Amino acid sequence: MAIVVETARPKVNLTLAIRGRRADGYHELASLVAFADGPVDRITLDTGAAPGITVTGPFANAIEGENLLQRVLDRIAPHLRGGSPGQVTLSKHLPVAAGVGGGSADAAALMRAIRRAHPDADPHVDWPTLALSLGADVPVCVASTATWMTGIGETLSAVAALPPLPAVLVNPLCTVPADKTARVFRALAAPLLDEATPPLPPPAIRETVPAQIAELARYRNDLTAAATTVVPAIANVLAALEASDGCRLARLSGAGPTAFGLFEDRAAAEAAAAVLRSQHPGWWIAATVLG
Repeated sequence: MAIVVETARPKVNLTLAIRGRRADGYHELASLVAFADGPVDRITLDTGAAPGITVTGPFANAIEGENLLQRVLDRIAPHLRGGSPGQVTLSKHLPVAAGVGGGSADAAALMRAIRRAHPDADPHVDWPTLALSLGADVPVCVASTATWMTGIGETLSAVAALPPLPAVLVNPLCTVPADKTARVFRALAAPLLDEATPPLPPPAIRETVPAQIAELARYRNDLTAAATTVVPAIANVLAALEASDGCRLARLSGAGPTAFGLFEDRAAAEAAAAVLRSQHPGWWIAATVLG
C-alpha cells in the first residue's frame, strides 16, 4: 500500500501556429509549450483505499461532463491486479476549460502516479498512445517540461535551457461554451493542410529573459482572433495585461480564455498581479514563472 502525490502544472502555449486542417479533421499545430510554477492541481493516489474519484478545491464544482481521470482509470484497470489503482483525489485549483490544459494536466499527473505506484503494469500499457487518445495536450502534460510540440500534439521535442520567464496568468472566469475549443476551430476555418509546406522551426532559445521575450514577440497564437469571437472577454484580459506596468508581451494560451503576460523579473510580475487583482477582483490572477 502506498500514497503517491503528483502535481499538475498549468500548460502555457508561448507560441501557437496552426499549419492547417488535415483530411481527418484534426489540425496540425506547432507550439512552444512551457509550464507554470505556483498554481497547480494536485493528484493523490491511495493504493490501499477503495476505488473512486474525489474532487476538492475551489474549482471542483466547475467540472462538467466526463472526467478525464475516469477515462484514465478505465483504460488502465485491465492491466492492474485487482482491476483498480486505488482511490484518486483531485485538488482542483486551476480554472476549468481555461486554455492551460487543466484537465489534460490532471490526466497526465494521474498517469504518472499510476506508473509510480504500479510499476508491474508498465510493460502492458501503451502510455504514449493512451495519452494521445485522451487529448492533444495530454502527451506534453505528461512530460510537464518546456517542449516544442508539433503534429496534433504527439510529436514532442524537449527544449533545453529555456530561461525562467516571470509571468502573470489571467483568466476572467467568465462562462464559456461546453464545446469552446470546437467552436474556436470552426471560427478559425483553417484551410486544408498543404503537405508540401515545410515544418515550422521552433523559436530560438536565448540566454536572457529580455532576449527570450524579444524572440517570442516574433510569434503569435493563431487562435486569438477566433477565440475572441467565441469568448469576447479575452479582449479585455489581453488589454489589461498589455496595459500593466512592466509587461513586455501578452498572448493567449491555447484556445483561452487564459492569457499570460511576460515580465523581465519576478518582482514586476508580482506587482502587476497585485494591481490587476485590485482592478478585477472577479478574475483568476496568478504571478508565476514559466519554464
